[in-house]
Amino acid sequence: MDIAAWLRSLGLEEYASAFRDNDIDAQLLLHLKAEDLKELGVASIGHRRKLIDAIADLRDEDARSSNVSVDRPLPAPTAASPEAGAERRQLTVMFCDLVGSTALASRLDVEDLREIIGAYQQCVSDTIKRFGGFVAKYMGDGVLVYFGYPQAHEDDAERAVRAGLALIDIVNELELSDPLQVRIGIATGIVVVGDIVGFGEARERGVIGETPNIAARLQGLAEPDTVVIGERTHHLLGHLFDFRDLGTLEVKGYSEPIRAYQVLRPSILDSRFEALHGERLTPLVGRENEIEALRHCWQRAKGIEGQVILLVGEPGIGKSRITVAVLEEIANEQRTHLCYFCSPHHSGSALYPIIRQLERAAEMSPDDDTSTKLDKLETLLAATSTAAEDCSLVSDLLSLPSSGRFPTFDLSPQQRKSRTLQALVRQLEALAGREPVVMIFEDVHWIDPTSLELLDRTVERIRMLPVLLVVTFRPEFTPPWSGQPHVSMMTLGRLGQRDGVALVEHVLGQQDLPAEAIQGIVERTDGVPLYLEEFTKAVAEMCAEGDHAQSTASPASLGIPATLHASLMARLDRLGAAKNVAQIAAVIGREFSHDLLAAVAPYAATELRAFIDQLTSSGMVFRRGTAADSLYLFKHALVQDAAYNTLLRRPRQQLHGKIARTLEELFPGRAAREPEVLAHHFAKAGQAARAIDYWLIAGKQAAQRSANLEAIDHFSRGLKALEALPLGSEKDWKELALQTALGTALISVHGYAASQTGAAYARARILCQKFGDAAALHATLSGEFVYHFVRGDRAMMRRLTKEARRTAERTGDDAFQLAGHRMDGITAMYDGSFIEASHEFETILSLYDPDRHRPPPVLYIHDPKFQRLPTWRSSSGFSGNRTPRGVWPSKRFGMLKN
Repeated sequence: MDIAAWLRSLGLEEYASAFRDNDIDAQLLLHLKAEDLKELGVASIGHRRKLIDAIADLRDEDARSSNVSVDRPLPAPTAASPEAGAERRQLTVMFCDLVGSTALASRLDVEDLREIIGAYQQCVSDTIKRFGGFVAKYMGDGVLVYFGYPQAHEDDAERAVRAGLALIDIVNELELSDPLQVRIGIATGIVVVGDIVGFGEARERGVIGETPNIAARLQGLAEPDTVVIGERTHHLLGHLFDFRDLGTLEVKGYSEPIRAYQVLRPSILDSRFEALHGERLTPLVGRENEIEALRHCWQRAKGIEGQVILLVGEPGIGKSRITVAVLEEIANEQRTHLCYFCSPHHSGSALYPIIRQLERAAEMSPDDDTSTKLDKLETLLAATSTAAEDCSLVSDLLSLPSSGRFPTFDLSPQQRKSRTLQALVRQLEALAGREPVVMIFEDVHWIDPTSLELLDRTVERIRMLPVLLVVTFRPEFTPPWSGQPHVSMMTLGRLGQRDGVALVEHVLGQQDLPAEAIQGIVERTDGVPLYLEEFTKAVAEMCAEGDHAQSTASPASLGIPATLHASLMARLDRLGAAKNVAQIAAVIGREFSHDLLAAVAPYAATELRAFIDQLTSSGMVFRRGTAADSLYLFKHALVQDAAYNTLLRRPRQQLHGKIARTLEELFPGRAAREPEVLAHHFAKAGQAARAIDYWLIAGKQAAQRSANLEAIDHFSRGLKALEALPLGSEKDWKELALQTALGTALISVHGYAASQTGAAYARARILCQKFGDAAALHATLSGEFVYHFVRGDRAMMRRLTKEARRTAERTGDDAFQLAGHRMDGITAMYDGSFIEASHEFETILSLYDPDRHRPPPVLYIHDPKFQRLPTWRSSSGFSGNRTPRGVWPSKRFGMLKN
């Protein structure tokens, strides 16, 4: 680099001789500070500011050219430094620079300078290691440090600041001929880390993102022997430290000013809050009042005074732990317990928690054939079914063809849904007739609408049954059962200090921890059981690894997402190679099966089993079943989220696509039963067309079960996915299918007159006209006509009638002829033209052929004859043409019999 030319480009060529006389080359230029420029004779403050900004730009260019990465041999592969690829994660970056190094270089012998720089670098290395950081790169007298990679800790931001303050003290204490000072800048943000760049010995692990550059800029703003942090880091630290607000500062290269704070000293906190996640089930503490209330309700329930407990609380407050305690409390009593788990991924799947409970209760295996499953179902229902119809309905609910074993019933979707719910309530009644029942319904904030309808019936019915029902949910759910005499609301609060200490001691078990450390944990966790357990586990793991000094480190009082993310990221990194299995499982969903995971994960059977055992032993997932039949459940949804979010967008999309294709090819039965799951994976894979196809299938299946709210949700998701498709006929055809099906479901839920019903049919009609699809136009015109009829818009009724007539003439379709006569008749009747209306209805009766004109029951298209008989009689009567007595009732009764 030509220093003189660079100065000329800045308009500061008068300083070229000073730079040349003091041997300032391109490498030294990057490390010049304001005091160095003063010694070089740059007296003007404006010139110094201009040079400092220009040097900062050169540093940025140098950092980008090296990709701000590790210039040392790569560490041995671990889960935290995966050879498999990069990750997206939160990183706290420290940039530490030695003050006055240029002056030192100008007056010291190079060997003396080497000893000073070596001592400084060793001091930095030792201190950073002690605080759990990672020295990513030495750049002359500057050091780049990461906290949160390759190993995350739940308190990385705090560790970085404590390390910075410690470095200032330790560097000042170095016994050197010249005292040293440092400047430190710290920033926190989301980066992509782990990409391997370069070849051979030049291989480096890069970090992409603005966070390292911000840390370098903050370092440039710091005074000697101070630590300056950015706003995100300050937010994470809360009041762990005392700060001086430096305000918003204009920094070259950034359009928005940067808010900066100087760290003064550690502070003493009155209250702390840390998100925790428990490794294993611990004894219940601090819930004596709640357990006593539940015990009282159970006694009343056994006396045939059914009780309902609505258990509400924030995530992590211990709702699930209370339900376990209920079952533990009555473990030795004669009782039946039923547990239902709502799923965030199946809130649109009708009766999902009930289906899964039945499959678990019947001990069905994925490898069971239909006959075996039916045997198990029959055994389960043998003691409780009050009618053969119940077995038929339940087997249909589980998508099991009865193969003649159970009687079949020709029911409409509405009838099937109603009778299925009645059958499920009868099952409960039969169980309660044998012995008292405890029902646990968890996470009802994720419940599907049909299950909620069943729960409505159950709450009402158990009033006179020996049943205790405990329903858990988060505050965002509003229960519709409050206020009933047999329903009680129980809101869980946080634990007090004494109970917090007891819970920490239970988690520690036989492991010792200083009393002050335990007290610190209780203060930091602020009484939330989930967080108490998680933080205690993390500290215990650090102590077990020999990092006892960190066991009393105090993370900031943060919101739940930030602190829980840090804690879970640390646990994920500790999994080693099993972390990748957790990531793949997280893409599958909250619940995942061994067979699907084995089909998707790139591991041999024995290797995968070892990884899964590690996940379960860590408490991250629960196992149900044994061997290849196992089902697994992430203990908390946030555990799954943490693993899922570490994956970059492209590999995450690829995994979603692989899962969807695997379900199609290897698990067609599962794909057929849960098309909404395939739709979800194809949507996340960026394959909108495939996702739309499965949303349509899922919606139609839901509609066939009269689960119309779920159907509307599926169809709406399909319409949303259409936005990703390019304009063209394929997009329009898919929209036509979705809009037509959506209109049908909307009628059932919101009625004919709802604006969304009319909008769906109007859009479908436009698309039908575009393609000339007569079959779809029939259903569309019928639905839209009734929409305008109910709203009293006779102008639109006449317009749609003419369109039906024109279509009938053009296509020769007799279904359209009947539709045209029906629309004409209704319009004429409500216009007062009763003779014309009667003529139209008589024409329908003469043309009607039941084999060709009777619609399938799932379609909300009116049967032309059945629906017109009453209007024919009315119009005939109004026109003065009396229908012979008994003719109309006999005709309609004959159709009803058929």
